[in-house]
Amino acid sequence: MSQLITRRHPRIVLAVAALVLTAAVACKKPAAKAGAAEETFGAAPVRVFMVLRERITEKITYTGTLEATTKINITPEVGGKIARIDVQEGDRVAQGQVLAELETETIRLQLRQAQAGVAVAEAAYADAQRNKERMDRLIKENAVSEQQREKVQLGFDSASAQLEQARAGLNLAQHALDVSIMKAPFAGVVASKNAEVGDVINPMMGGYAAGGAGGVLTLMDYSRIKVDVAVSSEDIPRIRKGQEVLLRIGAFPGRDFPGVVRLINLTADPLNKKFGVEVSFDNPEGLLRPGTFGDIIFEVQAHENALVVPQKAVLENSYVFVVEGGKAVKKTVALGLQNTTMIEVLGGLAEGQAVVVEGNYGLEEGAAVQVLGEVKK
Repeated sequence: MSQLITRRHPRIVLAVAALVLTAAVACKKPAAKAGAAEETFGAAPVRVFMVLRERITEKITYTGTLEATTKINITPEVGGKIARIDVQEGDRVAQGQVLAELETETIRLQLRQAQAGVAVAEAAYADAQRNKERMDRLIKENAVSEQQREKVQLGFDSASAQLEQARAGLNLAQHALDVSIMKAPFAGVVASKNAEVGDVINPMMGGYAAGGAGGVLTLMDYSRIKVDVAVSSEDIPRIRKGQEVLLRIGAFPGRDFPGVVRLINLTADPLNKKFGVEVSFDNPEGLLRPGTFGDIIFEVQAHENALVVPQKAVLENSYVFVVEGGKAVKKTVALGLQNTTMIEVLGGLAEGQAVVVEGNYGLEEGAAVQVLGEVKK
């Protein structure tokens, strides 16, 4: 019977054989897929950084308040009542510009009195000088006594002294008038108005008006800015006068303002045991405003062409993982300089190696890894 089927229906036999073969292949394919899925699932996902060479610097940062390098309270040298104030807060003024004035009527009367006194003294001196000249001629002719000569000489000396005294009084009155008119000693900006018209200023009391701040006005020039910072005893040996620094402020993110160390105190503050350091910055655009805070960055050391990796790649400050052949390989490293993000590797790595920077915590030697991507600086 079977022979009959084979003989009469060869096409049926071939169809059955094809079905059996297809089923066998179909049964094998899912097993292969399952094995691949298990292998991918078992690998630890990581991101890597390719070791590179670049300049690395070690920096220390301190915070301070920005101040105008030049600032002064405008106070008259003589006391009196304020007659007028010609400027307001925020006004820009030129050097020599009149800012304010005291009541000067009394001083002007004293000045006229001194001028008259000088005129009287000059007349008396001229008369005494003529008498002396006549006496000198008579002495040569032996026409007068020594006593007469001495009397004329005494009158001349007295007239000379009185003239000198009168001129000094005139200069004093003129000076009192000059200092009653307050002028800008330098070009700048009126930072504050500390008094009002009618207030009485007493320079012997620090120039304070009734209920006001020191001086009539406060004038500042912030074309140059200074920042004072208190530096620890550990950091002060690495800071030197003339050293370049950078200033960063919140108002200008991503922008660094270059400056220089201008002054370093030789002794520490007795209270906080820190050393005062003054740094200065050119401010031609007026972007840096006094009274704001800023971070002062000191670059204390630099290495050129250093081998560097991100700090997060280094575990326990002693080793990293690199990816080799799809597996994590532990490498012990020697470290050098570091900044806020990068660290120098002195030994244990080579340029171009793939160092694990994400997924490295809990990673074990020889573990299979799956690189999800490369992290840039």
